[in-house]
Formats: sequence, structure tokens, C-alpha cells
Amino acid sequence: MTDPAPIAIIVVNYASSALVERNLAGVQAADSRVVVVDNYSTAEERTQVRVLVQERGWELVEMVDNRGFGAAVNAGVRAARGLGCRTFLLLNPDCGVTPVTVSELRAASLGDELALVAPRLVDLDGTVVSSGSTLNLVDGRIRSLRATRASPDPRARPVVWATAACLVVHDEVWQRVGGFDEGFFMYWEDVDFGYRAVGVGAHVVLREDLVAVHDQGGTQGPRRGRAKSDLYYFYNCRNRLLFGVRHLGRSDLLRWLLSTPRVSWEILLHGGRRQLLESPRPAWSALRGGLSGMLLAARRLPSAPRSLSR
Repeated sequence: MTDPAPIAIIVVNYASSALVERNLAGVQAADSRVVVVDNYSTAEERTQVRVLVQERGWELVEMVDNRGFGAAVNAGVRAARGLGCRTFLLLNPDCGVTPVTVSELRAASLGDELALVAPRLVDLDGTVVSSGSTLNLVDGRIRSLRATRASPDPRARPVVWATAACLVVHDEVWQRVGGFDEGFFMYWEDVDFGYRAVGVGAHVVLREDLVAVHDQGGTQGPRRGRAKSDLYYFYNCRNRLLFGVRHLGRSDLLRWLLSTPRVSWEILLHGGRRQLLESPRPAWSALRGGLSGMLLAARRLPSAPRSLSR
């Protein structure tokens, strides 16, 4: 029997109502409900979101402040469950999918309740942005799944995960995992969620036949070239070690801690070298994030068990 429950399309908004309006205009399918969670930015933005949601017949969850991506997603899932939804499509405001893709993702999730289902992400030019990633538990580096398969490292302990920019989760998995860890605020919460999900019996399913268009960095504001936002550098460098604090034993956490300067530099270079000639802010943000994470790891080391990682 076909499950009549609709899929919830959960979008977290923070000063991005124009993106939400543009990318969700043609997304909603007959078997879906849209839930917009607004992390408070300004009174004007809140008003714009209210008008948009009312015009489209969507559900709105208003956060009293900006509590981060994970907290907003958790609130959106609670609201979606109240609407009778059993599958949840987490979708970035700068990511667009078709109603057909939404329906296919819903069917895949209902057909395999323990699957984290993700389509292939491409940018506006059709270049692949993400088709699954791996986290190396040895040193805390993230690579694309394709790169990991093309040049495997015999020393690595890779864990597969999929970005929450466009990800479908069934309520069965959500209940087992307990939702997103709100301590990450932004970035790495999907890595953490995927890791914990696999630990309770879930698995990642990558649907290469389905496509979502991701305007990378559309929510990060005006930037030049490949440069990322200051928050991107800070939280990616910090939260890498927060993940280690949450999940690693002493020896692995120490290894991650010692490799932080090199890995933080690699994260900084995601925005290219030219940005470093234009402003010291990216480097300063990465440095602060790395130091913040190192402090978390250093505090954890004395009490960390000998081994925790899979």
C-alpha cells in the first residue's frame, strides 16, 4: 500500500527570503508540504517571510533569534511531524529541485526507511558540486566520494556522508538519531548526523539519476570569486574538532589536534589564494576557528577514552 503521508520540504531561512521565493517557487509537489523555518535576522526580513509564506500556503516556524542551522532544522521537523509528514527533505534556500525529483526522493525514502537519500548536486553551469563525501577518521579530512574511490588511501578510515543542502531523511532514522546536534551552529552538523545515523543502522543512498541545482554560497552574501564567508572558515575549522570531541578516542583526537594547522590551511584554500591578497579576514577567521576547536579538543583529551571511532 502506498503511504499517503506527504514529504516535508524543510528550508532554513536567514536573511534569504529572495532565494527562498526564487528556488521554491516550482518545487512543491502534490505529495509535499513546505515548512520554512526563519532564523531571526531583521524585522523587515521577518515580515517578508511572513508575506511569502502566506501567499504560497506554506507553513512558517518563527525562531525568536538565530540559533543556527541544526536548531532550525530540528524545529522544522517537529512542525512537519505535526502536519503528518513521515519523510523530510532538508533543502538549502540556494538549492533548487523539481517536483518530480521531490516525489522520487520521497518514494526512495519510503521504500527504504533507513536510507539517507541524496541526489547529485550541480552548480548553475552543470558542474558536479557534490555526489557524496567521505570523512577520514584518521586525520579529519573531507574528500569527495569520487576522489576517495579514484585514489584510495590504504591508511584512511573513510565514512560516507551526504550534505544537508539536499537530503531526505525518514522519521524512523530521525527518531533513532535524535535530530541534529545544535552545538555545531552551522557546518559539520550534517557530517555529525550522518555519522550517528550509520551508527544506529542507517546508510547513505546516492541517487545519481536525480539532480538538484545548488547555487554554491548563495546564502553567504556578496563575495569575490571563490572566496567563502568568514563564518564558513571559522565554523569549518572549529567544528571539525568539535566532531572529534564528540566521537573520537584519545589517540585519534590527538592526531586530529596535531594536524589542525595544516587542515585549517586547506579549508582556507577552498576560497582560493587570491582572497588572501585582498583581505586578512579569511585567514583570521580560519585561525580563530582552528584555535577555538583546538581548545575544545585540549579540554577533552584528559578524559577521552582510549578508542571510540569506528
